[in-house]
Amino acid sequence: MLPPLGALRVFEAAARLASFSRAADELHVTHAAVSHQIRQLEEWFGRPLFVREKRGVRLAPEADRLAEALSMSFERIAAEAESLKLRTKSEITVACIPSIATRWLIPALSEFLTAHTEAMVKVVYATAAQHLRETGCDVLITLGADTSDGVQCTRLFSRVNKPVASPRYLDGKGSLTDAEEIAAADLLHDETTAHWQQWFTKAGVAPSRSRRGPVFQDFNLLATAAIAGHGVALCPVEVCRREIKNGDLIVLSDISVLERESYFLISKVSRQKAVAAFCDWFQQVVVPASS
Repeated sequence: MLPPLGALRVFEAAARLASFSRAADELHVTHAAVSHQIRQLEEWFGRPLFVREKRGVRLAPEADRLAEALSMSFERIAAEAESLKLRTKSEITVACIPSIATRWLIPALSEFLTAHTEAMVKVVYATAAQHLRETGCDVLITLGADTSDGVQCTRLFSRVNKPVASPRYLDGKGSLTDAEEIAAADLLHDETTAHWQQWFTKAGVAPSRSRRGPVFQDFNLLATAAIAGHGVALCPVEVCRREIKNGDLIVLSDISVLERESYFLISKVSRQKAVAAFCDWFQQVVVPASS
């Protein structure tokens, strides 16, 4: 015959914390409720489980093994419950940087939802500097790897940047086939002018206008300006794969920068089935067409 299970939970907390008051706070009950449950359990065992002292309580020596066994059991129950929750949960929260969200995730998301009608997906913004644990989400799609323990990090594609411009802009400027011509063009910047500085250094020119032109805080703003014909932008060609294929943007040079950086799909190693299905699907969306 088992002792009262509710009283055992109270006893474990009081023994672990060495305090009825702290146990009450942890369990969100009153001090009187804890005292009542402990007395009930002591009556069941026919012996005191705690030594009452002026400044609090301490565990009776003969109750030590019971407290240890209960702590181990509750930890195991909690772990199994969390595992079951992960295996059955169908809600997926995805943190995604805006450039990937607008070009790859959102346009294709209906395909995933059609194939997984039980899934509920929430998409929130991420920044390139965040790690998965900082977002509190199930999935993170971002620029840069996450090397934290307990996460699975999968490379999607490269961040290689090349100069691009829209046909509308080139109609008035010509083909812009070499670095000197690009140097004289209207330059658009993504967050900083440093990337254009790197590009011109690699191309072997030192344009006086490389620091001029508007700077856009968000890549989507930069891409919109480039497509609208406002100038030449350095863009990650894999991110803009569709715009380039459709002719909305034209790559002006094979000289590139940021070749060592990549975009990644990140999730927990112990991910639930719905998250695993989402990750597998998204990799199929973006990876097969990459170079």
